[in-house]
Amino acid sequence: MKSPLWSNVFKNWNSQESEKVTALKHVPVFDGLSDKELVEIEKLTHERTYQSGEHVFKNKAPSEGMFIIISGSVEIYLENAGDKNILAELNDRDFFGEIALLDTEPRSAGAIATTPSTLLGFFRPDLLSLMERNPALSSKILTNLGAVLAERLRKTNELLPKSDD
Repeated sequence: MKSPLWSNVFKNWNSQESEKVTALKHVPVFDGLSDKELVEIEKLTHERTYQSGEHVFKNKAPSEGMFIIISGSVEIYLENAGDKNILAELNDRDFFGEIALLDTEPRSAGAIATTPSTLLGFFRPDLLSLMERNPALSSKILTNLGAVLAERLRKTNELLPKSDD
């Protein structure tokens, strides 16, 4: 007779982390989180699939949260008078839309899948709920998010023309 105790003890003996946790580990917003904390974040994420040419979101659309590319590719773009200006071409484990975790302003650019893509969404309401349940974990995420935004702002400033003072 098989003992249910032994099967439970060895149930996760050879388990490996999920594809979602692996993706989260590569996103600076989740730097320094323990495996247990990453599993907690994984439970708050939403997996979505997009076909090539399908919009993840359009410019000026309501913002909901950030996305992490598990597989596929996404183009971030601005459209002006019918001209499409590509701001970034993103692939596996890249992330975008993180400003939406901090405010509810409309999207400042559009995002479109350029190949069949699987994305992981982490949305503002989930972060707000986490802030109530686990302030320490959400504080780590918000600190990392601030660092990511500061880095992007620095890089943007470097692209601006220098004035001759």
